[in-house]
Amino acid sequence: MEQLTIILSVSVLIVLMVVLVLLYKVLQSQAQSKAELPLLQENTNQILKDYNKNFSESLQNVRMETVTSLHQFSQGMTSQIQQNNQIQSEKFDRLNQTVITNLDKVKEQVDKNLSQIQKDNNEKLEQMRITVDEKLQTSVEKRFNESFHLISQRLDMVQQGLGEMQTLATGVGDLKKVLTNVKTRGNLGEIQLKNILDQVLTHAQYEENVSVKNPNERVEFAIKLPNNQASDQALLLPIDSKFPMEDFHRLLDAYDRNEDIDVTKRAFESAVKKNARDISRKYINPPVTTDFAIMFVPTEGLYAEILRIPGLFEVLQRDFKITVVGPANLVAFLSSLQMGFRTLAIEKRSSEVWELLATIKNEFHKFGTVLDQTKKKLQEASNVIDRASTRTRVIERKLSNVESLEIKEQDDAIEDMSDLLDSDSESDVLSEI
Repeated sequence: MEQLTIILSVSVLIVLMVVLVLLYKVLQSQAQSKAELPLLQENTNQILKDYNKNFSESLQNVRMETVTSLHQFSQGMTSQIQQNNQIQSEKFDRLNQTVITNLDKVKEQVDKNLSQIQKDNNEKLEQMRITVDEKLQTSVEKRFNESFHLISQRLDMVQQGLGEMQTLATGVGDLKKVLTNVKTRGNLGEIQLKNILDQVLTHAQYEENVSVKNPNERVEFAIKLPNNQASDQALLLPIDSKFPMEDFHRLLDAYDRNEDIDVTKRAFESAVKKNARDISRKYINPPVTTDFAIMFVPTEGLYAEILRIPGLFEVLQRDFKITVVGPANLVAFLSSLQMGFRTLAIEKRSSEVWELLATIKNEFHKFGTVLDQTKKKLQEASNVIDRASTRTRVIERKLSNVESLEIKEQDDAIEDMSDLLDSDSESDVLSEI
């Protein structure tokens, strides 16, 4: 309220100043002569001095009232702030007390709930432990029973395997006893050699138990090769199987013991050379046979041991004209011979192939002549068809004008059509084609 009073007082003073200024201007405008102007100025100056004096006094009064009002306002605001602070402090104390009370209640409730949850969890955990123990016990017993049953089955199978191994050991011992007989061992190698020959060659490409040099000495197998000489008799390639098992086993035993290896190796080498010498002396007989023979060994281990001895394979080829083969490379050797047989058969039939090609050439020349004649006839037929098409178009033009023709023109059209009908000779050409 006091501030509003001060503002109104200032506004009144400003209005008075504006009125005085306007009054000055009015008085100045109403001055009629220069003589009156100094008096007017003096009056105006006096008025302004009085106004300034009054304005200064009013302004001083307003300033004092403003200071007094501000001081009173400051004291009122300070008192009001203190009261507000006291009220806020009391409210805050009450709120703090309420919060502490509520927190205590919440804490008490939380503790109670946690205790109940802990109790429930312990009960559930105990139930789960009992359930897990029961299931685990059941599962362990089941797995134990299954494992025990499986172990029993495996033990039964092991026992059966031991029985089979004993039976197999007995059979191996019997086989070893059988293989100690040289004749039986030779028959075993001969059977294996025959099976390989039957797999690769036909029965017409080899012979069994052939006498090639001495009627009393017969080679087990002989492959028939083409003979380049004038004779129709086939050239024979002797193949005989050898199985020096005793010396080979002694060499293997020496390797296992790592004793007397050189002695047993020389004995094995001598046995192989003796077999090669026998084959060379008994079965190589050019020109009935080739100048070399094949010595077949039934096992790859025996063949590998022969190759392992340095120079033995070359000595057998050079001195005894003997090539040693095992089961694997014998199949490759026979396969190469089979390809050679096929090549020779193709060479023998080459003359027949050339004659057949010459006949085909003559027939193809005749076919070309007939094809040219056919082309000529087809060209003639095409020309006749073109002429017939031309005539057809002429008839169509004539027929399109039939309704507008006069009697004379109709007669001319009939004559033209009769001329067209005279082209039967051309249709005869078509019938001939």
